[in-house]
Amino acid sequence: MEIVAVDIGGTHARFAIAEVSEGRVHSLSEPITLKTAEHASFQTAWEDFAAQTGRALPRAAGIAIACPVGGEVLKLTNNPWIIRPAMIPEKMQVDRFSLANDFNAVGHAVAQLPVDQFRHLCGPDKLLPESGTISIVGPGTGLGVAHVLRVGGDYHVNPTEGGHIDFAPLDALEDAILTRLRARYRRVSVERVVAGPGLREIYEALAAIEGRAVQSLDDKTLWTLAQSGEDSLATAALDRFCMTLGSVAGDIALAQGASAVVIAGGLGLRISETLSKSGFAGRFAAKGRFEAMMAAMPVKLITHPQPGLFGAAAAFAKEHCS
Repeated sequence: MEIVAVDIGGTHARFAIAEVSEGRVHSLSEPITLKTAEHASFQTAWEDFAAQTGRALPRAAGIAIACPVGGEVLKLTNNPWIIRPAMIPEKMQVDRFSLANDFNAVGHAVAQLPVDQFRHLCGPDKLLPESGTISIVGPGTGLGVAHVLRVGGDYHVNPTEGGHIDFAPLDALEDAILTRLRARYRRVSVERVVAGPGLREIYEALAAIEGRAVQSLDDKTLWTLAQSGEDSLATAALDRFCMTLGSVAGDIALAQGASAVVIAGGLGLRISETLSKSGFAGRFAAKGRFEAMMAAMPVKLITHPQPGLFGAAAAFAKEHCS
């Protein structure tokens, strides 16, 4: 059957038509991306998508939203839309729909995407396991964490708030980063360091260590400088970011009893080349008595350009077509 797949974030809402059956996604059309700031509501964006497709939309939808999906009213961060799930059938004219948190949707994508949608990052170069736990860590605007449990040919996705565990420094530089952050926040979570805005925190801490004046750079400019190599301090901050991401991903894998890890999130794909050359792998495996076990764990990077959209369709298929 055909459904509308939707991935709603703070800045953009993405739409596509998906073909699903027997609990799986079989195809996903070329997505249409709309700016949320240019639409008054989810309904008007839905109508814009319908107009651009020039056809009647399917009467079913898989919807991923960047906020918790429980309750009668859903409010997104950095997006003024208010979505009332009980009104979706009437406003979108659908008979069936599913709602998933955005990182829950990514978990469904990890579970269903073909092997060619993953890039090997470190550890043994082998396929994701058919049984057991796959941890998912996704640096983006925040730090998403989830895991997929595969058992008996089926799977279950469990989204978590693992991005809010405590940041644990491992050397003097990270001690300095923590000290600087603690001056502003009572509690410092890993999301403060290993997410898009975290690069600035690392950069400013390194500048303070060297006694440099802190430049006022927006996040986009800083990330560009870090990846281009034009600014050595920004490059050092990015390397530290990758090392810390490795430490956090390893901690998550240990806590969740994982047999494999997938790096997702908007930043994961953007820094994929840097990650493979950085200290990520060393930090991922550096878990004392468990170092050999961690070094034997495959770590992949999801490369699908629209894992949220694919995952929204997959979540619907799992709920309604299994």
